Amino acid sequence: MDKILIVEDDAKINEMIQTLLIKNKYMAKAVFSGTEALLVLEKESFDLILLDLMLPGLSGEQVLTKINEQFQIPIICVSAKDDLDTKLGMIRDGADDYITKPFNNEELIVRIGAVLRRMNKGTSIDKTNRFTFKDLVLDSENHIVTINNEPIELTVKEYKILELLISNPKKVFTKQNIFESVWSEEYILDERVVTVHVSNLRNKLKHGDTYIKTVWGIGYKMQDN
Repeated sequence: MDKILIVEDDAKINEMIQTLLIKNKYMAKAVFSGTEALLVLEKESFDLILLDLMLPGLSGEQVLTKINEQFQIPIICVSAKDDLDTKLGMIRDGADDYITKPFNNEELIVRIGAVLRRMNKGTSIDKTNRFTFKDLVLDSENHIVTINNEPIELTVKEYKILELLISNPKKVFTKQNIFESVWSEEYILDERVVTVHVSNLRNKLKHGDTYIKTVWGIGYKMQDN
């Protein structure tokens, strides 16, 4: 389930967007300022951000810049500013879309879905549940991983880590995300458990840095260059 961060200082609008997202099967977390958003992003991972521009303290424009400098998360600006210069400026500065308040609820949901689909285009999934990334293929139906058609032997945990990363290649997964997903337990053990498994996975993939990127201070994602 995709997780969305709402950055909106108007409590009523914030609550309305939360309700809308949950109704449409998204996870939603609300913050009310840019500073709060940046603090939350250091601790949690999100699939998309809905960003108001007229925020207390840091402006939406400043928040957009800071997020793009530190994270790789798609951003939709949601603002009452409806002039063309503002819209084009935000897109040039890294926003993935822009929607003007007051907005149609159905339009917002459609735009969110479109941005999320675009962000997942780095990995293709065919009808047999095969994830393809560069020359690496993960067949989730048969639990087989190959590189250039050469089978790669992985442990259950290594396979699950790779499956998690490749299923959403643009997303940065924290060590806590990985542990709770792969081990299906609360994150209470030493974080080195995840580090060791990722290191072993990289070694087995041969030139593992070609496929898995370390995002220092945050976690891991698929290598996109």
